[in-house]
Amino acid sequence: MREHLVVVGTTAPSHIYPSLGVIAELVRRGHRVSYVVGSPLAPLVAPTGAHVVTHPTLLPLGEAATWPDDPADAMRVFLDEAVALHPLLRSTFDADRPSLVLYDIGGLGAPLLAARYDVPAVQLSPAAVAWEGYDEDMAEVMDPIKTSPSGVDYARTLGSWLRSEGVDTDPWVYLGHPTQVLSLIPRAMQPFASRVGSHVQFVGPCLSPERLAEPWTPPASGKPVLLVSFGTAFTDQLPVYRACVEAFADSPWHVVMSLGSFVSADDLGPLPPSFEVHSRVPQLAVLSAASAFITHAGMGSCTESLWYGVPTVAIPQAADQFGNAAQLESLGVGRHLPASDVTAESLRAAVEEVSGSAEVASRLAALKTEIRAHGGIPAAADAVEAFLK
Repeated sequence: MREHLVVVGTTAPSHIYPSLGVIAELVRRGHRVSYVVGSPLAPLVAPTGAHVVTHPTLLPLGEAATWPDDPADAMRVFLDEAVALHPLLRSTFDADRPSLVLYDIGGLGAPLLAARYDVPAVQLSPAAVAWEGYDEDMAEVMDPIKTSPSGVDYARTLGSWLRSEGVDTDPWVYLGHPTQVLSLIPRAMQPFASRVGSHVQFVGPCLSPERLAEPWTPPASGKPVLLVSFGTAFTDQLPVYRACVEAFADSPWHVVMSLGSFVSADDLGPLPPSFEVHSRVPQLAVLSAASAFITHAGMGSCTESLWYGVPTVAIPQAADQFGNAAQLESLGVGRHLPASDVTAESLRAAVEEVSGSAEVASRLAALKTEIRAHGGIPAAADAVEAFLK
């Protein structure tokens, strides 16, 4: 049965990529999908076949984007975006009501929209979710944020907005405890997974066919491949890139480096023939042939490394990356190397440690099988259709 599905996205590539394959599959199954996203990132969504509903965005974009250092102030950017967007959501969909609302973790107004039309709201989460006892376990981290002036103002603003929409829920509960969730990460990357409620379905990574089809040719030399990439937002890493050149210039590795736009190959000086340097690389294609991965430990990169069974050296920069790096290390498939400890020597030692361990390889093989059994895109689309029924 053809249904109208509304997706409220977050205008950030790392929040959009994880669910694109799901959106395309829902369109392929005959559903009419309206995807709401900031105008600058509409081209990322359009190939799915969804109808893209665009809006101006308040979110800082691009590699040069500057976010507030204060955590509550950074959260406030997403809240201000949601409040500004909500009148557009209502005016657009009051006359074309959906049967279900899907939303990213940054789409704060989506549950309000679903309640307005009395339809299910399902979060598509590209990150770890709260578990039973989360508030107590994370009190040391969250309490200073909640009690700071910016945190108090954030909760007051969110609470006032919720009440104006007829929702009398504690703002922090509304924020961190959605009713229904499809988790797009491997269960292995979820802290305290055994304490996650049944309202969360782990469908696992949903790698889009378009990204999977991006071509890349492995080196003719047959050397093992080392990928170096810091995602889309943390690429200003010239000291790390230079340390990589020094570490692996005379080594058995073929090094593929994704530099982003802050740094160019010229900044690195003369490069050995075994180095392949680009502003962007087809990450999935490279990972499919890689034997090690130096990463910032964004959840997308962590997920993709596990999908292909590639050991990691994680150099986290911000946000959830520190927790992700710790999770990979606890799984026995990676090494956390703090940014302050990065040298040519420490990089080479860490890469050799994770890539040369039979125990790491065995653990990765088991996790690869486990993760691919989550179901991915078909399981996620089936779950969405089950909510429709």
